[in-house]
Amino acid sequence: MGDLDGRTALVTGGSRGIGRAISLRLAADGADIAINYHANPDAAAAVAAEVRALGRRAEVYQADVAEEADCARLAEAALRDFGKVDILVNNAGIGATAVGRPLVADSGPDPFERLMAAHAFGPFYLCQALVPQMRALPRGDIVMISSIAAQGFGATGGTYSAAKAAMEALAYTLAKEERANGIHVNVVAPGLVETDMGLALVKFTRGVQSMRELDASQPFGRVGQPEDIANAVAFFCGPRSAYITNQRLTVSGG
Repeated sequence: MGDLDGRTALVTGGSRGIGRAISLRLAADGADIAINYHANPDAAAAVAAEVRALGRRAEVYQADVAEEADCARLAEAALRDFGKVDILVNNAGIGATAVGRPLVADSGPDPFERLMAAHAFGPFYLCQALVPQMRALPRGDIVMISSIAAQGFGATGGTYSAAKAAMEALAYTLAKEERANGIHVNVVAPGLVETDMGLALVKFTRGVQSMRELDASQPFGRVGQPEDIANAVAFFCGPRSAYITNQRLTVSGG
């Protein structure tokens, strides 16, 4: 028996990187998985096959979570196929390097709007679509995948940090609003993680070509892995967190 037997998790951006690791960890703990992807159906299908190999059900859904209509369609399809969604992991997003990491004064509105749409409006739309049915379940869990950037607020990352901070504000407010309905809302904030997005960031900011160049300078002698983030998500969704909500767990090695 797994900690999450009988539960269904919708993981946005679940086809690669941190999202893939979360999908697999929650499946290993017993959950069925609704895997959202944006642009790579083959990667999503591969994760679904891995989930099924663990003995859990998996379905795949294309949607751009930055679009309200796509979020509504995604939620409707997952509820139709699984009957309920107990766990929502808002993981999908775009990296700061996708908009070039400009200074605040040098940034136009379009990059800021793209980041806000992906990191704040998408979770907002999905929470609106899925929280009402969670209220009738024995337990609901929402986990926002934020970033250490929303703590450090480093130069040239203002638009990205602000978008992640908006995501966190949504989480903390929702946690207070829905606690009486048995819904837990928490935030996981990764540091540097070995993903395509993480590698793009360090190439842009540090000029390195491989994460291995950074291992020696990182806590515990290695760059963080997607599984480190997935373990935190699994904790927040499991029985050991039954008395925990409205919390932020930074997973950066310290």
